[in-house]
Amino acid sequence: MNEFRYERAADAAAATQLGAHPAAKYLGGGTNLVDLMRENLERPGVLVDVTGLSAAIEEQAGGGLLIGAAARNTAVAEHRAVRERYPVLSRAILNGASGQIRNMATVGGNVLQRTRCTYFYDDDGARCNKRTPGQGCDALGGFNRIHAILGASDHCVATHPSDMCVALVALDAVVHLDGPNGARALPLVDLHRLPGDTPNVETNLHPGELITAVELPALPLARQSTYRKVRDRASYAFALVSVAAAVDVADDGTVRDARIALGGVAHKPWRASKAEAALRGRPATAAHFRAAAEAELADARPLRDNGFKVELAKRTITAVLQELTGVDA
Repeated sequence: MNEFRYERAADAAAATQLGAHPAAKYLGGGTNLVDLMRENLERPGVLVDVTGLSAAIEEQAGGGLLIGAAARNTAVAEHRAVRERYPVLSRAILNGASGQIRNMATVGGNVLQRTRCTYFYDDDGARCNKRTPGQGCDALGGFNRIHAILGASDHCVATHPSDMCVALVALDAVVHLDGPNGARALPLVDLHRLPGDTPNVETNLHPGELITAVELPALPLARQSTYRKVRDRASYAFALVSVAAAVDVADDGTVRDARIALGGVAHKPWRASKAEAALRGRPATAAHFRAAAEAELADARPLRDNGFKVELAKRTITAVLQELTGVDA
């Protein structure tokens, strides 16, 4: 591990002042960043501890919730308002990592965690455009069972690892930011980028910007929501495919509204807008759920080892919608 200077920020203003240093990194729970520093994949010159920022979960005037960036994942998953009004978020968090990691990990850090692509971590033996721009991508022709099937490029096929972010994207969450040019808000779906030819640029954050909070808008249909994660083993495995969904069915049996997002399939949490559009105004039947899933996966481009994800995603979307609506196969 390289030498660095440690600073602890008391509030957002102090954090962004310290974070203006070009070699600074913000430290939350450290469950990802410290690992990356041990592997020499991150080499900050200044480590700015932001665990002193707000960890509150506050009611908003319009009926939403504002979650401080320093809130621990466990606290969010167990919060009564989250469990009752946004169960998809609680279930997504509880599907991620171990209890010990959830007790340490913060909301801000979870949002900004980096890919778990094994080629990205293999600094000594593999080429990776995300780690070293222009180097090449060994995952393209390598063992790519866990890699992306949507939105990837010839420069990168890595996936985003967060379960929590999949739920947040489905809930239309907004991230509150602060930085050298002031405060702003950004829809979470626009925070992470697809790889294109610059996979090393992973977010639309400006230099030195800090996540201060995540806002959940009032979304009544979110009370009828859930999260399903398909993985190789029941504990401590990242998603092969995951689905976060909320659905509102009218009295006549048609889908009035739906929110769907996918994990494990793309470089960012993937909002399934095509599936949502295919559902609205249609009868809530297993056949229409499957048709919506087919529409979303029509553009999938599987690699040598991960073609199974296409069918897996279709089946998981269909099954989750059936679970939420009580529709039989």
